[in-house]
Amino acid sequence: MAIEQTRSFSRAAELRFVTQSALSRRVKSLEDWVGVELVDRATYPVELTSAGRRFCEQSKESVGALTEVRSALRQEARMPGRSIQITAGHTLSLTFLPKWLKQFHQRSGDFNARVVAANVHDAVIALAESNCDLMIGYHHPLVPMQLDEDKFASLTLGQEAFIPVSAPNGRGAPMFALPGSSASPLPYLAYTATTFMGRVVDVILNSVDTAYHFRACYETDMAMLLMKMVVEGYGVAWLPFSAVSEEIDAGRLVRAGGDEWSAQLEIRSYRAIANTNPTMQDLWKSLEDSVNRGA
Repeated sequence: MAIEQTRSFSRAAELRFVTQSALSRRVKSLEDWVGVELVDRATYPVELTSAGRRFCEQSKESVGALTEVRSALRQEARMPGRSIQITAGHTLSLTFLPKWLKQFHQRSGDFNARVVAANVHDAVIALAESNCDLMIGYHHPLVPMQLDEDKFASLTLGQEAFIPVSAPNGRGAPMFALPGSSASPLPYLAYTATTFMGRVVDVILNSVDTAYHFRACYETDMAMLLMKMVVEGYGVAWLPFSAVSEEIDAGRLVRAGGDEWSAQLEIRSYRAIANTNPTMQDLWKSLEDSVNRGA
């Protein structure tokens, strides 16, 4: 259905929040299951075959029926009273969201919230597929979200620094200080390559003029796990300031480099423009008012 809409494998992959190669594999698996070719790969722009058009029309009816059932079931499963469902990044769900929810309870009155922590990829899918009313995540202008601005609105809730940190040595200096050297490369605790924060680190490293020397020794997609590894002295990692502020105040972590090794991240909220949940609409109006007042 996405290929029919866009007539492009690459654009369809963006709409479905998967890589183009993953989408191609899924289409091939579907064709193997149906037993005929559904996409004419010899045309440009891409077109469906006659069998593909028939299959797509029937698929729309099936997806529409399933979507209606899903909507009814979700409505039954919603928390009672005024309620919203929020999907937030793992780090923000621990550092930002509790205080933010308390603030807006005070401004908007009581409402119930169901919060799911997820990585950026899963959070975007949850919003795009109406699995949540509100998504809260980080934003960087060079690592944009693939969300259609005609369908989704966003507001900036705040900013925070994204900084390199290390455990301190006996003198209070970083045990592993950037940029390292060829003779003594820094043990680097990295995000997996496809994560949002991993791509932000790439942006930082591509922007500095100084040569750096790393040896990758650990990789994960969770910032809080990297923070624990840094505290234990395994190496240097980039982390949102909110995730490490207590550790820095306690002297268990120190910055491993100056401002040139850091970036500013926006904290943004996202919603579907078509969302009709009255609690969501009230909260969004309150958010807009706060942003306009500079609160």
